[in-house]
Amino acid sequence: MEFYQADPTLENYWRGVILFGRNVASYKFALASALYEVDKTGSDLITLDQLAGPFSRHLCEHLKHAPKQITSRSSKFLETCLKFNRGEITHAQLIEATVRLGFNNVIDAFHYVNQGEIDKRFFVDERKTSNGIRLTDNFYLLGERLQYKNLAFETNARWNLVEQAWSMGISRNILGVEFDEDNQLLFTKVNARRVGITSCRDSLNGYQKGRCFYCFKPVSLVPGDAALADVDHFVPWAARNEVTNVNGVWNLVLACRCCNRGKSARLPDLRLLQRLHTRNEYFIQSKLPLHETIVLQTGQRPEARKSFLQRNWQAALDKLIHTWKPNAEGEATF
Repeated sequence: MEFYQADPTLENYWRGVILFGRNVASYKFALASALYEVDKTGSDLITLDQLAGPFSRHLCEHLKHAPKQITSRSSKFLETCLKFNRGEITHAQLIEATVRLGFNNVIDAFHYVNQGEIDKRFFVDERKTSNGIRLTDNFYLLGERLQYKNLAFETNARWNLVEQAWSMGISRNILGVEFDEDNQLLFTKVNARRVGITSCRDSLNGYQKGRCFYCFKPVSLVPGDAALADVDHFVPWAARNEVTNVNGVWNLVLACRCCNRGKSARLPDLRLLQRLHTRNEYFIQSKLPLHETIVLQTGQRPEARKSFLQRNWQAALDKLIHTWKPNAEGEATF
């Protein structure tokens, strides 16, 4: 995929799995979340017994607020997790069932994106010989990368978005994801009631490859970090009466504090409009629910989406007059 081929770092291959892999169950997110907790100073062989604890814990926690974690009608494993949540089975029984049922498909499917396997493997399957998986050098090197600390936030945000789409029945209801600026959250509406989904900052970061939209300086999702990203309106709020849905996901980007607070109410330079289109197309490729949201907000086809951005950029320029061009702090990756 262009997403990681244009910037083939280990973290972007990992993001390819999380953001663009096929979603028929949430097990991929649970496995990734479990792997973040692996002791990287220990053996590279991780048995299913070792994985079962964090894997099942993350699923049980998500089941508490989102009962639909799979697209099929039923799952023996998820029913076991629900029984544990209801206090009907012990933790030991949960772990036994997880080892027996929880990993049947996810280990085989983890590295597949768009009907093909990504070029970098983070573990190899050794269930037949050692009842587990063996971590590769790529996984250990990933853990040393600056962006590694952001990946857990991104994974959980993506998981929240997918399960919300499933809970609403995305084939029957187009899920419109909106932005709550006061709380920095993405939300949707269910019967005119607002339902919070997840952190806007955590949801956007992966699609921007962990960098400021404008200058490409690395940004952080860790609360209190000096490099914590700001959520910014590409077309400034000052032009809200001239543009269509200025709070739409199509218009939200992550920026470093220097860029966000330096551009003020000026409109980003026209050349950055193509960058915004490319980022929005990543949403399209990521499928539900951001695919549906961007199509709903900007158009069914790429040409229509480009025209939408151009019209709104021009309308904002007529209002604001002044444009702004950032200084590059890193290599452009989209």
